[in-house]
Amino acid sequence: MYFNTTPSKWTLILLLLLTGCKAIPFITKAPYDFDKDQRKTILREGQETPMRVFKINNYEDSILLRTASEKVLFGRDQKVLHTFVNRLYATVRDSLSMGVGIAAPQVGVLKNIIWVQRFDKDNLPFEVYINPKIIRYSEQKQDCREGCLSIPGRSDTTKTRSYSITIEYDQLNAVHKTEEVEGFTAVIFQHEIDHLNGILYLDHLEKEVAESK
Repeated sequence: MYFNTTPSKWTLILLLLLTGCKAIPFITKAPYDFDKDQRKTILREGQETPMRVFKINNYEDSILLRTASEKVLFGRDQKVLHTFVNRLYATVRDSLSMGVGIAAPQVGVLKNIIWVQRFDKDNLPFEVYINPKIIRYSEQKQDCREGCLSIPGRSDTTKTRSYSITIEYDQLNAVHKTEEVEGFTAVIFQHEIDHLNGILYLDHLEKEVAESK
């Protein structure tokens, strides 16, 4: 009687599995922080070059200004992130702007990044905040005269800004922090974080008018 002693294909596969064939790890790449169009916009000029400020009286600009931004992921775009942070600072300090704060959507980049001038610190430094979020608003309110780089030729007094807030945010090195801020600086934070959510200070004025009727 004849016996076929040649192992079958399935037998060989089973033997490979049982004799310690090592599993190949699934390798994932870190995500990009910015999409292709955002990287192109950011890298178009050098780090010290201001960017165009989007205006509410321009229809296409206004659509973007009313769009919520996205979280920064700290992925493979660290060079792009640092370039953008520097260009955003150059924009807020540009002689055509000279603001006390700016948010990424105001230059057409929908990312959760803001610069704020710290009037509550010595020498009034400008500081950058990544993924800022307000986690507590005080019940005490304050009146404040507000203007906006994206709303040219206008300023108004808002009455609904909290006097003190607690914020959490990431630094450029991805270290997470929590901080309490009050007074005028707290208003700047509220104004700029509103931008990240597609909100303008005019919306607060409209709400005040509606509630007073």
